[in-house]
Amino acid sequence: MTALMPALAFVDLETTGASATKDRITEIGIVLVDEQGVREWSQLIYPQTRIPGFIEQLTGISNDMVADAPRFEAVAQQVETLLQGRLFIAHNARFDYSFLKNEFKRVGMIFRPSVLCTVKLSRTLFPQHAHHNLDSLIERHELQVESRHRALTDARLIYQFWNKLPDYFSQALINTTVQQLVNRSSLPSHIDPLLIYDLPESPGVYLFYGVNELPLYIGKSVNIKQRVLSHFSADHRHNKEMSLSQQLRRIEWVETAGELGALLMEAKLIKQLLPIYNQRLRRKNELCAWQLQQSDQLRPVLSWANDLNSGTQDNLYGLYHSQRDAQAAMRGIANEYQLCSGVLGLEKVAKGKPCFAYQLKKCKGACVGIEKPLDHAARLLIAMHKLKLASWPYSGAVGIREGNALHVIDHWCYLGTAENKTEAYDLLGAGRPEFGRDTYILLVKTLKKSQVIMLNSV
Repeated sequence: MTALMPALAFVDLETTGASATKDRITEIGIVLVDEQGVREWSQLIYPQTRIPGFIEQLTGISNDMVADAPRFEAVAQQVETLLQGRLFIAHNARFDYSFLKNEFKRVGMIFRPSVLCTVKLSRTLFPQHAHHNLDSLIERHELQVESRHRALTDARLIYQFWNKLPDYFSQALINTTVQQLVNRSSLPSHIDPLLIYDLPESPGVYLFYGVNELPLYIGKSVNIKQRVLSHFSADHRHNKEMSLSQQLRRIEWVETAGELGALLMEAKLIKQLLPIYNQRLRRKNELCAWQLQQSDQLRPVLSWANDLNSGTQDNLYGLYHSQRDAQAAMRGIANEYQLCSGVLGLEKVAKGKPCFAYQLKKCKGACVGIEKPLDHAARLLIAMHKLKLASWPYSGAVGIREGNALHVIDHWCYLGTAENKTEAYDLLGAGRPEFGRDTYILLVKTLKKSQVIMLNSV
């Protein structure tokens, strides 16, 4: 035992499933190592829920075996005493640490050990190997197996692996590597470094908070942990990331069924909460679109969000955040297709007088009667075609399947995500939210390749 690591705890858990917030511990196994030697502790735990059949088959721990076992709260103080002041070592440590942290949290106790993951340790010391799960380590290092998927026997295997390391490396290198892995955290100083073990490696949305209850930034990713850490891996090179890092006090996240769910939820939360660092998506919903109206000439008329029934109208073109954006786009179309800016309403022109573009030979003369109104209208329709908004192609609301989740959509508006029939209809009953440009663009692409279900058949 070295001065750098005076006390160690090799830990393994058996659980009812993989979710640290929903599933519960069924067994704890600990191998304690310090200057006094090696000793072991293990305990079956009553999980307060049924153990699934496949978990029973995997671990051999049945519901009958844990029926008379203590609840975690009855052994929490003992476990805390055993682990206190020790380096917490586990294989895939995020799993074991997260389960224990949540169990302690349920009984009002804080659990913040120093954590070492032996998967990461193996990857760092043996980069030439592709696999680092416990079965691979057993085969590679000829570990002695009593049984598998019981807490204490797996904790013993982790300890065996630890004892094999001096066969390959100097103690100084082992100590240095362990210290680097234990201390490694890309999170800002105000954030608990052990949060790195809580962040899920799954799709979802994450929210950065400062000192108040309004988020600074909302993002999405197919791998929440990887994306969150990427914000701070180079924060000294980007002013935005540096400022975010300095203000950050809390990180929350919501896991989703997949990438689509993350994209939809990100857009919804940004519109609701208006985080200051989401400058593009947080813009208020002052959307406008062009409508083509017939008078003496076919003309584009700007209509605003309050007057639009997006998804049902078949005569909307483009979506813009301001009148300036809309007019700039229309000027670009006029220039590209040599349309008359007077007829388009972009320039005030007296009847029978040429528009400015005509004088530059960039208008075909609709303003002075050289081009017939019908011909100009035909060219305008062609020019506007690529901007035409899609009408909602269904008779009512639909659901888009993603894994076990059902994203509820109505007239290009995202109502929320349901896990069952009751939740889906609850979302429908809550009403339709405001139409959003980003959600519309996403859904137009998504509907073409998604499994869509009419909600009256959910």
